[in-house]
Amino acid sequence: MSDTKGSSGIKEIARALNVSIGTVDRALHGRAGVSEKTKTRVLQMAERIGYKPNLAAQALKLNRKLSIAAILPKHISHFFDPVRAGICAAAAATVGMQVSLEFHEYPRLGVGDVDAFKRATERHYDGIIFLPGDTRKFDSLIRTLSRNGTAMMCVGSDAPNTDRMGSVAAHAYVSGAIAAELLAMKLPQRSTVAVFSGDLFTMDHAEKLRGFAATLAVQAPHLMLLPALESHEQPKQAYQQALALMKGKDRPQGLYLSTANSMPVLKALDELSLLGKVQIVTTDLFQELIPLIEFGKVMATLYQRPYTQGKVAFETLMRHLRGDDKSHPSIRLAPHVIFRSNLPLFSSQIIDTDEEEEVETKMPKG
Repeated sequence: MSDTKGSSGIKEIARALNVSIGTVDRALHGRAGVSEKTKTRVLQMAERIGYKPNLAAQALKLNRKLSIAAILPKHISHFFDPVRAGICAAAAATVGMQVSLEFHEYPRLGVGDVDAFKRATERHYDGIIFLPGDTRKFDSLIRTLSRNGTAMMCVGSDAPNTDRMGSVAAHAYVSGAIAAELLAMKLPQRSTVAVFSGDLFTMDHAEKLRGFAATLAVQAPHLMLLPALESHEQPKQAYQQALALMKGKDRPQGLYLSTANSMPVLKALDELSLLGKVQIVTTDLFQELIPLIEFGKVMATLYQRPYTQGKVAFETLMRHLRGDDKSHPSIRLAPHVIFRSNLPLFSSQIIDTDEEEEVETKMPKG
């Protein structure tokens, strides 16, 4: 937003509410000297006329350091550590610009995320990169931060019906569709398949399931889809769900593990001597998964390119803060399909992590 538009927007709000320009400016920028009632009226009027203060552009012109925060879970580390690495790499490339970057961590999606978000709101960041889990919990927080001039950038999933400024994620619907097509190729006869998901209130997980189910209906009507199993990214829960499912009478012949929280499920199958007998498509790539693909116990995995997601999210946020791009981009990366044949092209890029899980997930390589 240009200075002219910003000035005219503030004047319009002041005229409409019969208050001073200084009062409007303090209310929009969260400064002292204005009552909560007046601040609410100003923010409501700003939303009504579509005015948002570009605090970051003003900061650049005043040679003030831009402050960026990334609010991400610790679990699952083999996904979120590369996301953080991508963000750091993009931040390091901002040569000649004054940019500060801070990371806020919480245990896992649904555990501590709202508290971490609220703590970050007290710091008045120019931009925040975050993973939207259950958007019902975050809608009001995103709206409040956006109205106060903080640019909100989604990574790993999206919250399209909020005031976020953009998003970067792997194409979830396409990922689910690819998984369905792969299982259909391996299961030409009438069979049963199942999906292990995270939390279906997260858009990424819901879209994967939608793409999977839609593709089965069109390309593989001979495959019957069982109700999806939500582990809510809890390793112990995923492990118990897998044991119960695979011991049941409707044991599926194909599995799509649509979350990177796949090792507890694979451990359950290993204990039941079903690895290599059930066709499995997983998500992402990490050290424990590599030998399972090498030995044919996992057919393929869909790599969501977490490092690239983090890097592109930071770069897109910076373009917005500089005023170079005022659109609300929804960037969807094509997932990489990794088989045993092309595994060496990716395995050397994997960041090794020492994440502790609630269930032991090590399995023999042979």
